[in-house]
Amino acid sequence: MDITYTPHPERPLHGPAAIAHWREDYDRIRRRSRWQWAIGSAIFFVLVALTSWLGDFFKVTQVTLPDGTRDWRWIISAGLPRLGEYLAKTVPDLTWATLGSDLGEWFWRWRVWLDLLLETILIAWMATILGVAGGFVLSFPAARNLSPNRAVTWIIRRYLEIARTVPDLVWALIFVFCFSVGPMAGVMAIGLHSCGALGKLYSEVNENIDMRPLDGVKAAGGTWVDQIRYGAVPQILPNIISYTLLRFEINVRSSSIIGYVGAGGLGQEIRTAMSLQEYTDLSALFVIVLVTVIVIDTLSEKLRHRIIEMEQL
Repeated sequence: MDITYTPHPERPLHGPAAIAHWREDYDRIRRRSRWQWAIGSAIFFVLVALTSWLGDFFKVTQVTLPDGTRDWRWIISAGLPRLGEYLAKTVPDLTWATLGSDLGEWFWRWRVWLDLLLETILIAWMATILGVAGGFVLSFPAARNLSPNRAVTWIIRRYLEIARTVPDLVWALIFVFCFSVGPMAGVMAIGLHSCGALGKLYSEVNENIDMRPLDGVKAAGGTWVDQIRYGAVPQILPNIISYTLLRFEINVRSSSIIGYVGAGGLGQEIRTAMSLQEYTDLSALFVIVLVTVIVIDTLSEKLRHRIIEMEQL
């Protein structure tokens, strides 16, 4: 909080009296600041307590004890051990002497899973392309400093809000109904959600650019499209690339889950493993997705740094 001292115009600016007035004003501002912090902290903790209560964090429930009896326990302390129990079921028995056969049994469907992983990556890739294309084009009229019309800005912003507010899983259910089960529904769902999210990010980047290059293009007789092409795009390109690579990584994770509703990818295998309670298959699928995301993140980081280095030359 800003507590900058501004002397009163009728008070002396020098001498002991000025120092005394300064200390008095400073103490008053400090007391007001502390009261504001105290009130804000109290409101914050009240809201945390209220949301915790609504979220059943204080709930007490009956649980079955190891000896078979029933007793009342706090739901957090009763549920955390079950989380460890669930995770223990997903970890297969691995021994050094039979490690090869154990891994072969753990990833026993690796051929099917690799095919579905390739499908998952392709869904994410195609959805990212659609999302980038839509978000990039719509981000310019969605930016207040670049839009040619306020009504257009309002309409496009509402569209982007709807696209990113509806979860991609819900979009997948809608497109599965429209296009039947398959990768197309996943591409359309993730692509539409990506368009809304990237359009928002891109438009915020557009609103922070230097407008002088655009004014120069306009003064030279350039159209609105020319202003965007030669004045805005060169400024925002590094951020566009960074956000795009991040979104591709997010879409890989999304496409691995979106198949749960029939939109292709590894999600259908996750659904089958959960339905049949094949816990070790779940952990194997998790390892596959984790390694894939790590590889994509590493390659994206290297590509991003290479692009930044090229921009600095």
